[in-house]
Amino acid sequence: MRGVNGRMRCGRLLAALLVLLACAGCGAGGSLGSGGGTGGERTAVRSLLDGWAAAVRDRDRHRYLAAVDPRATGYRTEQARVFANLAHVPLSSWDYRLLRTGGFAPLPGDGHRVAVEAELRYRLAGYDTAPVAAAVRLTAVRRDGHWYLAGQDAGQGARQLWDQGPVTVVRGDHSLVLGVGQDDTRLRALAGMADRAVPRVADAWKARDWPGRVVVELPASLERMGQLLGAPAANYRGIAAVTSGEVGNSGAAPADRIVVNPEAYGSLSDFGRQIVLTHETAHVATRERTSAATPLWLSEGFADWAAYRGTGRTAAEVAPELGRSVRSGAVPQQLPADGDFRFTGDSGTLARAYEGGWLACRMIAERWGEAALVAFYRARGSAAAVRSVLGVSEDEFTARWRGYVRAAFRGAF
Repeated sequence: MRGVNGRMRCGRLLAALLVLLACAGCGAGGSLGSGGGTGGERTAVRSLLDGWAAAVRDRDRHRYLAAVDPRATGYRTEQARVFANLAHVPLSSWDYRLLRTGGFAPLPGDGHRVAVEAELRYRLAGYDTAPVAAAVRLTAVRRDGHWYLAGQDAGQGARQLWDQGPVTVVRGDHSLVLGVGQDDTRLRALAGMADRAVPRVADAWKARDWPGRVVVELPASLERMGQLLGAPAANYRGIAAVTSGEVGNSGAAPADRIVVNPEAYGSLSDFGRQIVLTHETAHVATRERTSAATPLWLSEGFADWAAYRGTGRTAAEVAPELGRSVRSGAVPQQLPADGDFRFTGDSGTLARAYEGGWLACRMIAERWGEAALVAFYRARGSAAAVRSVLGVSEDEFTARWRGYVRAAFRGAF
């Protein structure tokens, strides 16, 4: 819907990028070296992380805090809060994969401090078929022969919802909604929207390779949304929701999260909210069949097509920006380019890109059939797919789309 200035295609937002931790990131005295620490040091830190993870899985608060340096009082208090925040989050797995350690300056006595790079991997019970991965950077210390965790780099990229406060959990028929700083009524309403979105998308996608369930996160503010996505909050102002995840059919693909902007989403009508949740759910459903080669006009256009399918809305209602352009004589000559979908760029260009992609997918569904649209998407919209699925050349397809766009705003449909 046009009250939303843009939506993130599944997987294009979050890419896992691990960089070496400079000493300034964790304190004075050294940095991670290319050697990755001594063998004994790595074994000790790995054992420490394994025990910490087991404490989370077992909901063992005493064991969890026993792994934290007693002298790091601030960090210990923070971790006690995080553990409490996780109380209602349904976890089926939680573990750490150690990536690298590096030495700092010695501590008094036999003390020793190291910087640690690791990857947290967790799954939500009943929803994630593969782990979600998140980079973490920690400080570990050895005192009197015992290893402890003593700090964490708060300036790293994306954070987790439970880092922001106690997580409230609402289970829907097809959805799991996690919220922080939100009342139960709002979370249940969101779950209802997601529950209606899932069967609508399933009917449009017509594929059995999707479990038919979604995880939705609702942070307390736009600023907190930016923290979850590891990007400036200003990037998402006016954007009601985005979907995070990795593209590509890799078998056990990582799970998606629909992250809702409480400010922009809250300003929409019920119809607009449903369109947003259905659009983002379509990204979740199609993610394993989406690759870097899939043009954005197809991935975003299909998500909008699935969202508006069956609503009876006209082109003038769904695509007002493109309609104004066409009526002024500026009919687009080419399908929207990937660069047109930058939501930090010109809002008019962005709106016309979404609208043009939606019309392209609607044209395929009407003229070749919905099954052909799904087959075309699964073939990633390649030049070969234009010929093999649609039976026309790329130039002919583009010419037909231009004619369809012109007709759409001349009262034909």
